[in-house]
Amino acid sequence: MAVVTATAALGLLAACGTSGPSSTSSSNGLTMWALTDQTILKESVDAYNKDHPDEKITLRLFANDDYKQKLRVAFGANQAPDIFFSWGGGALNDYVKAGKVDPLTDAQANLLRFTPSVLKSATFDGKVYGVPANGLAPVVLYYNKKVLTDAGVQPPKTYDELLAAVKKLKGDGVTPISLAANSKWPTLMYLEYLLDREGGSQVFEKIASGDASGWKDTAVTAANTRLQELSKAGAFGDNASSVSYDQGASTALLHTGKAGMELMGTWEYANLVKAAPDFVKNDLGYVAFPSLSGGKGDPKSIVGNPSNFLSLNSASTHKSAALTYLKKYVMNDDQVDAYLASGSVPPVNGLDSKLAAVKSGDRAWLSFVYQLVQDSPSFQLSWDQALPSDQADPLLTNVDKSFLRQIEPAEFGTNMSEAAQ
Repeated sequence: MAVVTATAALGLLAACGTSGPSSTSSSNGLTMWALTDQTILKESVDAYNKDHPDEKITLRLFANDDYKQKLRVAFGANQAPDIFFSWGGGALNDYVKAGKVDPLTDAQANLLRFTPSVLKSATFDGKVYGVPANGLAPVVLYYNKKVLTDAGVQPPKTYDELLAAVKKLKGDGVTPISLAANSKWPTLMYLEYLLDREGGSQVFEKIASGDASGWKDTAVTAANTRLQELSKAGAFGDNASSVSYDQGASTALLHTGKAGMELMGTWEYANLVKAAPDFVKNDLGYVAFPSLSGGKGDPKSIVGNPSNFLSLNSASTHKSAALTYLKKYVMNDDQVDAYLASGSVPPVNGLDSKLAAVKSGDRAWLSFVYQLVQDSPSFQLSWDQALPSDQADPLLTNVDKSFLRQIEPAEFGTNMSEAAQ
């Protein structure tokens, strides 16, 4: 997923910038790799280095585009860093299966402080292989209060209400839902939620476990049917396929009143604050993705990006120092405060008192995100991160084809089943 400006502190899925790495050097100690947008993470390394001048962390920061490839090459050449940054899910599990990552215990990394549904994305066969390293990023439905009010529309709580809202907004000459379909991954968010609502979290869990037959589940076809229903109803306007997320076009459609709603990760909040602070103050609303009548999924379940993770290279010769950093400097009180100040919710338990003490206008937003995650029985990692890397391109290609109604709903599952073989 792409990142736009103003999201540096949110710990998102990707980063923009130069293709080469930057680094904080040390002649001794351990090495750590992460992405260039991890501002608060870098601050934790600086704090560790100040306290451990004889065994510092050398931090190298990479742009997103080539990070994954560089990491694969480094592991293949036995030159990987002691601590490395990842998205969890299938890509991390590939390294786990290859014996490249050490499991972590609560005694080693104080795991019980983290939100359980977040840790799940770095848990394989009952063992935890990563420490959450940045803010929560569930996908939520943003809306423009003025646009909806002018159209006589209430924020949709059910899928039927969403369809009704689409018809009213379209009738008023407004794009009902802003979608950067040209980037493909924003469209994936709809399919992720629709499948979860249709069949429950267990359907994708089966797929993510490596069982390709899961793509043939009837809920997959039903979810694609719903996606195509929304597209056919004009939910996304006539030009969604020409809108790219990187340029901020879909964000602008919402805050300029040209669209009524937008489904996007919580990082969008920071983008809106920067682009249109008055809109955020007066007209921005947000709700969970609508429930689905008759669906098997829990309406409190969420999808998105639980967190990014820091993992320990099993070949590291500095494990004691690495564990000290992971336990005492990642998501300590200073980091938690820094994330809250940036408008991002860290993935730790017991934040109620800290949230109550927030004095900025972000308090309502932070409390909403925190409660959304705390109440969720399942926090499903974005499919393009949860699945093995060789399935990501076929996934996004078929999502786009389904959205454009170039394939029948059942063909999506058939195509993905073949790609997963």
